[in-house]
Amino acid sequence: AAEQIDDIFLKKGLLLIVDGTEPELVKSILEAEIDSIDSRHKSRIKIWEDVGSQGPAWGMIGTLIGLVNMLKNMSDAASIGPSMATALITTFYGSVLANYLCAPVANKLKVRNSNEFMMKSIMVEGILSIQAGENPRVTEEKLKSFMSPGDKKAYEVANAEASGSEGGEG
Repeated sequence: AAEQIDDIFLKKGLLLIVDGTEPELVKSILEAEIDSIDSRHKSRIKIWEDVGSQGPAWGMIGTLIGLVNMLKNMSDAASIGPSMATALITTFYGSVLANYLCAPVANKLKVRNSNEFMMKSIMVEGILSIQAGENPRVTEEKLKSFMSPGDKKAYEVANAEASGSEGGEG
């Protein structure tokens, strides 16, 4: 049945326990994979954060270049406008790069990484509970401990509806 599971991480964990791997080794292998995924994600997040933090600085450099060009040609009134425009637009571009592109992308990646980390941690707990032969109700309660109160309530309502529809009309 594990071969039919799409999630590679979950599949790996289940195959490890089916192969009779010791619980501590299963936990160690899966946690090492989680750490590797987390590290890889954080390196990508850092790239977006670094580019975002450099945006305003590059905008200021463009502003300085525009101002230098403007001051260099003060005797030519026609060059003042384009040079001032360069000075202002580069500040705008730096701010847009940092605040409307890089920071939101980095934050979205952080949220996704956190969610994936949590899901994989839940999977590890479930896999280890299965391996330990724990009662399914105990396993369910253990996994529900990861849920927010709102999610727990929604889960319980959904389960109550599902169990109500199973035992009803025939």
